[in-house]
Amino acid sequence: MERISAHQFMTLGASVLMGGTFLLIATFVTEAGGRDGWMSIMPAFALTIPYGIMILSLSTQYPRKSLLNISEIIFGKWTGKIIGSLYIVISCYYGGLLLAFIGIIYEQSIMPLVPRWVFYLGGLLLVFYLASSGIEVFARFSEVLLPIIVVALVFNIVLTVPRIEQNELLPFLGNGVKPLLWSAIKVIPFPMVYSMFLAGIITFLPHNDQQGKSQFKTGIWRAAFLVGILNTIVVLIQVLVFGPRETVRLSFGILELGKMVELSRTVAGVESLFMGVWLGALVIKCCAFFYMTTWGLETVLNLKGIKWRLLLCAAFLGIAFGVKKGFYLSTKLSFAESYLIFPFVSVWIPILWIASHWKVKLNTPNKTS
Repeated sequence: MERISAHQFMTLGASVLMGGTFLLIATFVTEAGGRDGWMSIMPAFALTIPYGIMILSLSTQYPRKSLLNISEIIFGKWTGKIIGSLYIVISCYYGGLLLAFIGIIYEQSIMPLVPRWVFYLGGLLLVFYLASSGIEVFARFSEVLLPIIVVALVFNIVLTVPRIEQNELLPFLGNGVKPLLWSAIKVIPFPMVYSMFLAGIITFLPHNDQQGKSQFKTGIWRAAFLVGILNTIVVLIQVLVFGPRETVRLSFGILELGKMVELSRTVAGVESLFMGVWLGALVIKCCAFFYMTTWGLETVLNLKGIKWRLLLCAAFLGIAFGVKKGFYLSTKLSFAESYLIFPFVSVWIPILWIASHWKVKLNTPNKTS
């Protein structure tokens, strides 16, 4: 059985939590909350911490079992199978949309003449390689790539600071607090995505090390704060540079910032370099959902082996090719995040945690007697 370290747990979780969020978050947060939308990002990402702690608590009670296994133990076989089936469908659908995201963002940004299927196939080959190499290789890949992603984001932001207009953020809370609630609802699905991944990755954590358990809890809040702070800064810089209206209009504002970067008037248009880093972030998130679907197939339906992974690749490609335009992709991603992942995870994990602790309390008198 493969195992990952506490540091790999943190970096892998942060990479999955981040994914491609920084590419689109400014658009829908500013659309929902106006110029103050950035204020809702940190509170929304803070939900990662209680959900992550609930999952680790369940993992302590049921070592080396995923939440899908635990659901069958707590709720019974058939209820657990229904939950697992929903987990499989949501993971597969969202993973296919992420694969489509890889192709569409390259087609609309720097390579409009390259057929989209080339990006789909290239991204899927990377995902399949990481999935076939094992969770340890996947964790090491994220361990190497996450610092590069962070440095690239900071580099992109810092070099566009001279173009900011401070007055774009004023007045603060001009429309009250209510718009912040709507923008927070748009961000909350990202911690739920992370929780879905954590529901399966807990089987690869060492369970006999008390110090390691505290490190895993620390890794959760570090991932939440790192990704939350970075996304907040990304939204802030786009509002300060473009203004609220233009931020909403731009599909990929962070790429537009890359086009504005100039180094001593000799190096410009470095967005193509940033795109290579963003590709890695999207591949990590897409691979995470490939893993999640695989875990679901193995746990719920007992479907294991290379042929099922190849069929899963075909399903991802089918979903990706079903997206014709970037506008439809944004709509489908928003639907999957807000109406599939959000309600499923936000209800499933707390109820499972409460039922598990309630079962323990009911069994305690029997043990003492």
